[in-house]
Amino acid sequence: MKFDMGSQTLSTLLKQTQGSSDDLGTLIKQLIAAVQPLEGKFNGAGRIAFDSFKGQADQITNDLNSALSGILGGQSGMNQSFSTGDTEMSDTARSTMGAANFDAARFSGR
Repeated sequence: MKFDMGSQTLSTLLKQTQGSSDDLGTLIKQLIAAVQPLEGKFNGAGRIAFDSFKGQADQITNDLNSALSGILGGQSGMNQSFSTGDTEMSDTARSTMGAANFDAARFSGR
């Protein structure tokens, strides 16, 4: 099994997720603004549901932002780990190559 990921994959994903998080926050604010004219137009169970939505809209927004923040934190941590691992692997390879005796591996008759 081969796992191949470009060096910029996670940083690109991180930027896209951040953009999606911003977009989601904007959409929720637009939804709240769009339903504002409906306030006071319902009675009974409809009014209870509408008032509940309106009352919980800020909490829903905060919960979604918190969840996305956790995702962004995870992606950032993965990006840092992969970057560190890539750098360490490169440094180890250079160090090992520097200590190797390539002349001893020649098969010429000299």
